[in-house]
Formats: sequence, structure tokens, C-alpha cells
Amino acid sequence: MAVTIAMIGLLIARPGLTAQRAGKALAFIPFFILPVLVTWFGTNAHMERAKATKFCLGCHVMEPYGKSLLVDDSSWVPAAHFQNNRIPRHEACFTCHTTYTMFGDYAAKLKGIRHTWIYYLGTIPKEIKLYEPFRNRECLHCHGGSRKFEENEVHISIRAELESNKTSCLECHNTIHNVHELDKAKMWKPVAAEKTPETTAVGGGG
Repeated sequence: MAVTIAMIGLLIARPGLTAQRAGKALAFIPFFILPVLVTWFGTNAHMERAKATKFCLGCHVMEPYGKSLLVDDSSWVPAAHFQNNRIPRHEACFTCHTTYTMFGDYAAKLKGIRHTWIYYLGTIPKEIKLYEPFRNRECLHCHGGSRKFEENEVHISIRAELESNKTSCLECHNTIHNVHELDKAKMWKPVAAEKTPETTAVGGGG
């Protein structure tokens, strides 16, 4: 950006430079090439940032969902995954809420950016809901092929139904964020040596 501004300043100070072909080629750089490059790299950086747990929990309306990751109860599915490092803690939300299709990661990032737009400029809904029902493929993306999953007798008996999404994983593993029950839940407090920016963020800065 600094180079672009400097080159534009030069062209304004010396407009005669654009009279020749070389000058026009020079003007093409700050007015087209550099802005495109800056936009591309800037957008890419922000899209990557949209994967971070900190990004997802940056709005106060999402704080209860972050807090639910610290519930000291293994039946709470997100908490068990987060606390046992079954998912990357720094990308906890993105890992489970990405649609694992060809363009799923981009769609998830765009939704995250859309949420930020709504938070600052739109109307926040009273109840937060998924855009569509949670599909088994988001679970099987990681659990499919794992020994614990493959050798479970219940999973074996309904494997076809799980793969076709006829039977939802959430029918059995149905304690998710449950934000309305947090006041009754016991919280896990990681020891100081284990604290990370992610656990600090979901714990509300404690």
C-alpha cells in the first residue's frame, strides 16, 4: 500500500510521465496491479483468520458457546472434543462447522464474515440456529476410519444409515452446546501450564 501511495504521489506530482508509453506502463502498476495484489493477499489473510476460534468467539453473543467447550462433562460433545484435543483448539469452531465438500471451507469462512457483518451492522437473532441440520459427514470426516468408531457394535449395525444420513449421529450424541444449561454445569479449569489463548478466550478471559 505504501508503494502504491508513493507511486500515485509521483504521478500526481509529475503528470508528464504518463505522456509516453513507459509512463503509462508505470501508471498501470499503482492503479491496477498493486491494488489487485494487496486486495488478494489481504482477503486471503482475513479468510484464514476467519478459521480461528478467537474470531468465532470474538462477539459477546457467542461467549456462551465458547464457555460450553469447558464444561466438565464428557457427554457434552463439543467439550469432550475440545478438552481432549480431538480437534485443533485454535480452530475448534471451524473444524466441526465446516461443510466438508469441495468449497465447504470457503463457505464456512464467508459465513463467519457474514456473522461479523450482522453483529455490527445487522440485527442479531434472539436464537442462534444452524443454517441447515448438522450432517453426519462432518462427524465421519474425522471419525470414519478410526478404530474406536469402526469397532463399535452400534456403529457397525447402523453404518449404512449413518453414511446416508438416514440416522443422525446426534440421535445418540445429543448433548451439544446446551447454552441454556450452562449455569448448572461444572466447568473444567485447565492448569496454568496448559492454558492457551484458545482456552483463555472460551473461558471469558479467566
